[in-house]
Amino acid sequence: MAVVNGCLIPEDLYYDVDAEANAFTWAKDNGDGTWTIGLTSVAAAMAGRLVAYTPKKPGRTVERRKSVATIESGKWVGPVPTPLTGEIVEVNEALKSNPALVNDDPYGQGWIARIKPTNLEEVKLLLTGQAAVDALSKVANEKGIKCG
Repeated sequence: MAVVNGCLIPEDLYYDVDAEANAFTWAKDNGDGTWTIGLTSVAAAMAGRLVAYTPKKPGRTVERRKSVATIESGKWVGPVPTPLTGEIVEVNEALKSNPALVNDDPYGQGWIARIKPTNLEEVKLLLTGQAAVDALSKVANEKGIKCG
């Protein structure tokens, strides 16, 4: 696992990193046709301590980089863009009562939603391994983001 400015970046995940699109999300293939998605530790640090999580309803199809949930901190309100087009099959109910799980455990208990992708070709657009680490490092360094 890579660490950039105290921010963890698991190298076994897929990442959508695009500052212009405000996309700093990860995706993990669950092996059953669904993917878990969430915010990177860099994105969670940028947003600040989360105080609210409002997910879209399961059953909805969401286009790539459109919102699967809205999150709110004391300084920011914004969408969580999905890295893959797909149907939302599950949302993280635990975040409704404890949205700060995204800050505390962004790659574990702080996941945002599970989707069933409808266009797996989009996986080729995501970054993995060192390319993901490099892209997130650039964002963290340019914006002065530190985790922990």
